[in-house]
Amino acid sequence: MEKEQARKVIEVLLYMTDHPLTIQEIEDVIEDKAVTKDMVASILNDIQSDYELTQSGLCVLDVAGGIQVATRPEMASWIRRLYKERLTVKLSPSALETLAIIAYKQPIARSEIEQIRGVEATGVMDTLLERRLIKVVGRKETIGRPLLYGTTLEFLRQFGLTHLSNLPDLATISPSEGTDFSTSESENQVDLETIENEIPAESATLIEGDAALKGTPSQN
Repeated sequence: MEKEQARKVIEVLLYMTDHPLTIQEIEDVIEDKAVTKDMVASILNDIQSDYELTQSGLCVLDVAGGIQVATRPEMASWIRRLYKERLTVKLSPSALETLAIIAYKQPIARSEIEQIRGVEATGVMDTLLERRLIKVVGRKETIGRPLLYGTTLEFLRQFGLTHLSNLPDLATISPSEGTDFSTSESENQVDLETIENEIPAESATLIEGDAALKGTPSQN
């Protein structure tokens, strides 16, 4: 397969996928010895450059460990007009607060989350599980072996992160005066309001369905 044909195939794959594709996944789908990882990477760079050069409404994102085509943030209002808000789901402040705790403290048990927040967390955690932003990642080796929770690839995708390492370093976040949100097993003090603010504001609104596949960064 020649490079021009490979580009057409890759553009179609990026358009149709329901999750970010890795270079290996693209190579496996094409199944052509002439289409190497280096060629795939080069084509992805070409597509990204062309979108930038033509000021396209689309862009190529490196997100959640893979590559995906998405709409630009300034296109958000037009997407909402098309779907008339019916695919928009807003996360509540309590859900964002809980998600922030899990993102920074994972793996973490529900009881530890509730200790940090000071309130029961079953409802908001059910919401986050339903939205596939968190998942069960194991069990804690203590009495009762409670479930441990962590974030998902969907969390990375929705918040435009390539890896968890892209989250702001907690060491750079100063706790509010008189505020102590430390867990029972950690000396770290976490200012939930500050952490919440570190999550992009546009990510408080999630787009579900096919619109999300083309609109991850357009969640304003």
